[in-house]
Amino acid sequence: MTVKIREKERAAILSSLGAGVVPAIGLQHVQVGRKAELAALINDLQRVESGGAAVRFVVGRFGSGKSFFLNLLKAVALERKLVVANADITTDRRLNGGGGVARALFTELTRNIATRAKPEGGALASIVERWIGDLAHQVTSSGGSDADVHARIAQTLRPLQDLVSGYDFATVLSAYYRGHAEHNAELQTAAVRWLRGEFTTKTEARTALGVRTIIDDESIYDYLKLMAAFVRLAGYAGLVVCVDELVVLSHRLNNSASRDRNYEAILRIVNDCLQGSVEGLMFIFAATDDCLTDQRRGLFSYEALATRLAENRFAANGLVDLSGPVIRLASLTPEDCFVLLCNVRRVFARGENEQSVLSDQAIEHYLHSCHQRMGAASFQTPRETIKDFVGLLNVLEQNPGADWRTLVGGLTTRAPAEPPPEPDAPSEPVAPAHTIATQTIATQTDKPAKPTDKEDDLASFKM
Repeated sequence: MTVKIREKERAAILSSLGAGVVPAIGLQHVQVGRKAELAALINDLQRVESGGAAVRFVVGRFGSGKSFFLNLLKAVALERKLVVANADITTDRRLNGGGGVARALFTELTRNIATRAKPEGGALASIVERWIGDLAHQVTSSGGSDADVHARIAQTLRPLQDLVSGYDFATVLSAYYRGHAEHNAELQTAAVRWLRGEFTTKTEARTALGVRTIIDDESIYDYLKLMAAFVRLAGYAGLVVCVDELVVLSHRLNNSASRDRNYEAILRIVNDCLQGSVEGLMFIFAATDDCLTDQRRGLFSYEALATRLAENRFAANGLVDLSGPVIRLASLTPEDCFVLLCNVRRVFARGENEQSVLSDQAIEHYLHSCHQRMGAASFQTPRETIKDFVGLLNVLEQNPGADWRTLVGGLTTRAPAEPPPEPDAPSEPVAPAHTIATQTIATQTDKPAKPTDKEDDLASFKM
């Protein structure tokens, strides 16, 4: 049965893949492989639906499909009636830090909250509006007043008072209903701003909403747990938090103390999720191999994380264990790559008459050319393979007289540049003339001392 591709999805998929990024919609048309990994994460989603918690680290090389896998899991979670919040780690958005960097990550997460009705994000206001509207309708339809609605809101949110700022959370939602009943859009906006962590001072929050606390850098994880509990009260199965680009913490954050504080925040999340201390919450982090295993800057440089994220020693020689926190994305086989390119061709052809765009033989020749041109790594990181394939399809479409044999055969080999040969002895920087003279005099009187093993590699460069 031929599935017709909508023009909106086709344009989004081809433009995203052609630029080397992950499309936000239409993932089901190009997804291939990752069956075992996806099944393991679906089991985690089921645990969240039953009131449990989970944490996962999706690890792979650049271009191996980590972001695609996260977006695919997001689509599955939305279909299972979970709320998904996603954000990328940057130097200005981190799990821990001063100056509002941690609060900026929380704001980005809450702005990108998605539901099945609003998969593109921005669904926080609609979640609050729907929950309060249903609650108010139940009370007013039975003859209740606005005071009864406020009392019902406080009663329903009473289980949240055991969490951090649970009382203020209920006060903010009551203020949102008051703005709804009084047609005060400014009060409703202030309530949503507080939920997103956009207030910078407690004085501003107290003036606008009458609460004494705000979401700051030290409490974003506590408020994520509070948000997970709220969405379950609102009728959803739980909250899934997707955090991408974890490599920024390890290899772009130069301050070791800042890295350790962020790793402590990750450790707290791992402990709570593995021990079952939270309900209805799942964290998914995307990281590279170096971000995980680097003993100097990666997660394994923090001993507590290294022991918790260590892989099963018995999962070797082709054996896998997907029950641990770390999931390594396996390399795509040549067969998977062929199916993937066939899916891209189907999207390009709008699901109709695919062979007229490019034959199966042409795809096989293209994959063979990629293997010779980029080496075996093309099957491990399919980003470049797909990007060039979309470019090939675009050229064939815009140039009807072009032959794919000429285009594929004309691709030149991009061999990696060989590093220059190392000299027999390490070269030293040229010192000024007066320094050379001083060293010459010293050489005539004393022999130079040999560097000890305790000195670092830059000892020979010290002047």
